Amino acid sequence: MATSSKVAIPAPATPAAEPPETRGFRIATLIFVVALAVAPHVGFYPVFLMKALCFALFACAFNLLLGFGGLLSFGHAMFLGTAGYVTAYTAKSWGLSPELAILAGTAASTALGAMAGALAIRRQGIYFAMITLALSQMVFFFYLQTPFTHGEDGIQSVPRGKMFGVLDLTQPLVMYYVVLTIFMLGFLLIYRVIHSPFGNVLKAIRDNEPRAISLGYDADRFMLIAFVLSAGLAGLAGATKAIVFQLASLTDVHWTMSGEVVLMTLLGGMGTIFGPVAGAFAIISIENYFAGFGQWVTVLTGVIFVVCVLAFRRGIVGELGAWWTRRRNTRRG
Repeated sequence: MATSSKVAIPAPATPAAEPPETRGFRIATLIFVVALAVAPHVGFYPVFLMKALCFALFACAFNLLLGFGGLLSFGHAMFLGTAGYVTAYTAKSWGLSPELAILAGTAASTALGAMAGALAIRRQGIYFAMITLALSQMVFFFYLQTPFTHGEDGIQSVPRGKMFGVLDLTQPLVMYYVVLTIFMLGFLLIYRVIHSPFGNVLKAIRDNEPRAISLGYDADRFMLIAFVLSAGLAGLAGATKAIVFQLASLTDVHWTMSGEVVLMTLLGGMGTIFGPVAGAFAIISIENYFAGFGQWVTVLTGVIFVVCVLAFRRGIVGELGAWWTRRRNTRRG
């Protein structure tokens, strides 16, 4: 008697559902990019937007180190200013094209980050912060005295030129969309780093360094890489800013700039993706629209910082995210 056997054919695998966080990030990024793309056409001043984008990239780079690495640096202005000076000098004195000048400034800040990180990463906590502040002050006085920076006058009248020989950066809208592209490339790179295996190890070291070391990870090496990445991206922001404003000055190297980026990060939301962007836009908006009040702008900024620390410790984006999570959990319950 013959028996028939059936062969089970496996069903085609269904693709895994996209995590809600990834889907939310893509939607938020799309809305953000569209809003920035149309902003110059609905009454926003392109120079203001470009300044905000440069500082937003600077704050995102700083957040990579503080929010996801747990290292507070009081000297990040040296990377912003170094890239600005190198970009301005190579574009004006050497006649480099904008893209090469920006690359030169970014490379200079990355190299400086490797040297500064190799010294500072040996200590943690307040000692790390003080070492970075001391190094930043050394860099500040170097740029104050060295001839090529022109001291307090800075490097002025930096030519914008044509990027890749095609894009005329003297046109405000062309310059704006180039800055927007540079910002998005840096922003997406940071997002990719944070959500990579390297980023996961970095967050593990931030949360429990002894446990991460016991699992075989070299904490100092990971922190040094994060420091160099943060310095390079901060340099990219400074190099872009020098081309936008056609100026490199001591303001970008001063210690107050390091304090300002700390304020932007904490105000927007430390350890969040969009937090530094929101903080940068908020601070630049205050400085721009309340400039007529003179020194009272500094007082207003200080009051906002105190209120944020006391009442909104997660920052703008952090508090909004926590509220949305509670709302979603309530609905599910």
